Amino acid sequence: MKHMSAVVQQLKKERERAQKQVQRIDEAIAALGSLSSNGSSRSMSAAGRRRISLAQKARWAKQKVNGNAPKPKRKISAAGRRRIAAAQRARWARMKR
Repeated sequence: MKHMSAVVQQLKKERERAQKQVQRIDEAIAALGSLSSNGSSRSMSAAGRRRISLAQKARWAKQKVNGNAPKPKRKISAAGRRRIAAAQRARWARMKR
């Protein structure tokens, strides 16, 4: 019977420790919950976001006018592709010899 009472005492201590840990977690949740009252992290008005958006679009337009726009992708002709393929076949043939 002594063994059983020791087990019960240990379980009670474990329960107390778990309750304290749950209490600390609840306090942390309460502290974090008070940071944002409605759950969103936005602190800027819609008008402010619009001003920033318009300013960024103006910077992009200015950069595009100055010639820093991305260059169009280059394309290779069919004849060029045939030359490259023939050269590669020749390299493979030399390696096989």
